Amino acid sequence: MARISWKFGLLMMMIVLVGSCSGQLSNENFYSKKCPNVFKAIRSVLRSAVAKEPRMAASLLRLHFHDCFVNGCDGSVLLDDTSSFKGEKTAGPNNNSLRGYDVVDAIKAKVESVCPGVVSCADILAITARDSVVLLGGPNWNVKLGRRDSKTASLAAANSGVLPPPTATLSQLISKFQAVGLSTKDMAALSGAHTIGKARCTVYRTRIYNDTNIDRTFANARKKNCPIITGTPKDNNVAPFDFKTPNHFDNSYYKNLLNKKGLLHSDQELFNGGSTDSLVRTYTNNQKAFFADFATAMIKMGNIKPLTGSQGIIRRNCRRAN
Repeated sequence: MARISWKFGLLMMMIVLVGSCSGQLSNENFYSKKCPNVFKAIRSVLRSAVAKEPRMAASLLRLHFHDCFVNGCDGSVLLDDTSSFKGEKTAGPNNNSLRGYDVVDAIKAKVESVCPGVVSCADILAITARDSVVLLGGPNWNVKLGRRDSKTASLAAANSGVLPPPTATLSQLISKFQAVGLSTKDMAALSGAHTIGKARCTVYRTRIYNDTNIDRTFANARKKNCPIITGTPKDNNVAPFDFKTPNHFDNSYYKNLLNKKGLLHSDQELFNGGSTDSLVRTYTNNQKAFFADFATAMIKMGNIKPLTGSQGIIRRNCRRAN
């Protein structure tokens, strides 16, 4: 009887161990046999898109971020609404804000042409985010792969407050990143993604008219493109997060914060007498440190609750669940 119990215990231990590993992502060789040209296919479309519009690199990076924060990195942000669910595209943080869906469609079509039904949309977002950063001079890293796609999306989840708003305080930023397993250092490094890209007037208007910890010359320059009156076509006017080198991934974002020239309230919160001031100074003086921490944080973010193994599906079209 004792012998049977011992074998049963061993069997249960093996089941637990196998189960604990089933959700793990693999290394960059995940598609080496089934789709060896996946990286080439993605880059061929991405290079063309970014050459046409450098801002697109930031938009695609942001898609990955918004995907991972809402129910994990499962490609759900790409799904169009259906009769059975309202997706994430029209959620407050995403509507009239997220962009680049057409580029993802083109990338997916290219990948499908070389290896149909193999590479998930969630993995395409992760690879595209990395390659977008590299194209603009930023750090490289080994993207972990093996994500599968969700069959559904949730408007309520995207509207639930998991995504940090541009009005967030430092404590709110830290809390929202910690909620998905990312540290304060991860948050400060990932915020450096704002060294590229642009924001709409509606997003930074409150900052330039109401905040006091802002360089007056900087604020006045932004006001010319973003009047205080709301509800006009000028609401959609955009300004670069980093006005110095908006199309180059570097550490200028942090240098701007030191001079009170963060475009968003949430940007300037990183250097406003709080616990992240020292990190901002470090990244300002040491771009290599920023690049290293950013790459580490991107890998961690890409590992937020992925669907793997037999979970989820491989979508043929990123907008719908097959």
